[in-house]
Amino acid sequence: MDEHQERDVARGLCGGDPDAWRALYDAYAVRVWRSVARLMGPCAADVADVVQETFLAAARSARTYDPARGTLWVWVWGIARVHVALHYRKLDRLHRVREKFVTDGTLARHLDGQADGSDAAELATLVRATLTELPADYEMLLTAKYLDGDSVEAIADRERTTDGAVRSKLARARQAFREAFVRHAPAADRPFETQT
Repeated sequence: MDEHQERDVARGLCGGDPDAWRALYDAYAVRVWRSVARLMGPCAADVADVVQETFLAAARSARTYDPARGTLWVWVWGIARVHVALHYRKLDRLHRVREKFVTDGTLARHLDGQADGSDAAELATLVRATLTELPADYEMLLTAKYLDGDSVEAIADRERTTDGAVRSKLARARQAFREAFVRHAPAADRPFETQT
């Protein structure tokens, strides 16, 4: 969706235009689905529910969309992130995974690079959950770079900024991820804290 289309859709959403709602859904439904699936895991049966809840919440709050606070994608993705987080809270899945990784030393082995890969699914769950703890812009940037494989140049073009700004923000996002991730390890097993 280009800037002109986005302005038209935003005006329509604020005015309650059903065509604007359809345009929003058509433009972002697949992207929301993929992004939610990436956070929850591609086989997660609840992805459809989270996507549905996202668009229902967006429909309820469409009139309050404020273009000054970000693009339509940032707005929709912010709503989706909230619903992903609610999903994790409801299931308490994150707690169980963290508990397992900390109590049996698996997380410490992963952080030290000594894991054998047998707990890859659990580690992926922990990484996804850690991403949801980050600010939305950091999560979106790390996902674009490391999960989607987008180049810094492509991200800069999409976000209408410079390569240098993306690299700088990417460094801050990696640091924030590292800090959030190691909080789940016992204090004695936090190797990143000693590095600069």
